[in-house]
Amino acid sequence: MKKYEEFAYVLDFLPHARSSLINGRDGPIIQALGEEYLTLLEIMAMNGVSFDIGEKIYIGKEGRTKVISVLGKIPYSGLRESAKDEISVVSENIVKSNESKFISYFNELQAITPRLHALELIPGVGKTLMKKILTQREKHYFESFEDLQNRVEIRDASKSIAKRIADELSRDSRINIFVKR
Repeated sequence: MKKYEEFAYVLDFLPHARSSLINGRDGPIIQALGEEYLTLLEIMAMNGVSFDIGEKIYIGKEGRTKVISVLGKIPYSGLRESAKDEISVVSENIVKSNESKFISYFNELQAITPRLHALELIPGVGKTLMKKILTQREKHYFESFEDLQNRVEIRDASKSIAKRIADELSRDSRINIFVKR
């Protein structure tokens, strides 16, 4: 069963553009980041509607009010530079608005190899902090970013996760934790 995004966040809005995915499709084009699966998308908007960068839009199958269709997935290389510049800010907003989903990664991530733990792939988390996280989560799972910060002294976990998401989107990292291939 294919999984589709219900919501996306606007990375760039081009009122008059040509689709990079479908020949002959031109009009208002949005480049966006999907909320659930962190998919980079090209979307055809309705004429006469405007969008703000970072705006959350509904792109589900039924009842769209500002979007005609999702044209498809686009590679990072297909994004305009202005869209690439927005990925960190937009992904941090996604992380903050889905805090329980992203805090669960700190509660559930496992070792990848005997020498590398998945937690170490998150910027700012080295061996020392990883061991603190593992010790604390054995006692009690983390309930929020604030709880994580108070117990293991990690600052701006949402920013660190957003940075990792941006890294996973921007290049083919060998191992992805947040972005599904």
